[in-house]
Amino acid sequence: MASGRFPTTRLRRLRQNPAVRALVRETRLSPANLVLPLFVRAGKKLRHEISSMPGQYQLSPDEIAREARSAMELGLGGILLFGIPEKKDATGSASYDRSGIVQEAIAAIKEAAPEMLVITDVCFCEYTEHGQCGVLSERGGRVDVDNDATLKLLAKQAVSHAQAGADIVAPSGMMDGMVSAIRAGLDEAGHGHVPILSYAAKYASSFYGPFREAAESAPKLGDRRGYQMDPAAGAGQAMREIELDLAEGADMIMVKPALPYLDIIRDARERFPGVPLAAYNVSGEYSMVKAAAERGWLDEKSVVLESLTAIQRAGATIILTYWAKDVAGWLQA
Repeated sequence: MASGRFPTTRLRRLRQNPAVRALVRETRLSPANLVLPLFVRAGKKLRHEISSMPGQYQLSPDEIAREARSAMELGLGGILLFGIPEKKDATGSASYDRSGIVQEAIAAIKEAAPEMLVITDVCFCEYTEHGQCGVLSERGGRVDVDNDATLKLLAKQAVSHAQAGADIVAPSGMMDGMVSAIRAGLDEAGHGHVPILSYAAKYASSFYGPFREAAESAPKLGDRRGYQMDPAAGAGQAMREIELDLAEGADMIMVKPALPYLDIIRDARERFPGVPLAAYNVSGEYSMVKAAAERGWLDEKSVVLESLTAIQRAGATIILTYWAKDVAGWLQA
């Protein structure tokens, strides 16, 4: 609105003073809402840098425990574990071995940082020799993941993680019915208190490339487009996936990747108010910024803070990001 020659409403009044800008902000990042993904493999005092993800490492359980303690001291909301087994097979049996790598890491973390929230990825791509997210079967001359045969093993894996001390299990394979199978398995095994964070809307994204090096999980045949979501699918399909997972017993939901799917995050927040909503700021998003920052093309800190703010503003209450520790330090500086 204008009065005479000059406007009576000047939005610059809310921007000129840094203290005023801080006062009227509606989106505020907090370490407590950030989750740090970590990769664990067998060994001791092992910190193997991931070439496509500068600053990220494959860590042995003792080093994972140190990272967990650091994360706890920084006030992070949790850590997410991905396991890299010494041996892989057709069914990913190392994933539900009581002495498996993730199970060992959980024990080390709980000893070093007992208050740190531990989330475990529940899937098979890191554990199978073929790199697909479940058991394979052949039908009509076509090899594909056997959805229903995989469900039983996903439940078995989730139960083994809960028995080892995981606080939350996070199935990521996009198998139909995976949440129901895992919920039933946990309840029957006496772990009805363990929440499920479902990768409910996970896209067959090109942004996962660096992760496949980090987790040593690249598929040896085919791809994962037969079960992960098509990036060109309508938002309504994502809402159907989320609705089904919630009906099956998911306690929290996730959209992955984050930045290319801000519209999906926003739709999920509006469609499912009150449901904890996570977004995964994935490896490709991380590596692109790292590469540009190393060349001096942009400022890493400001770009990261702006990106994560956008993810939160879209509606995510939990952000999984490889920058979690950096961001916690920046926010506390």
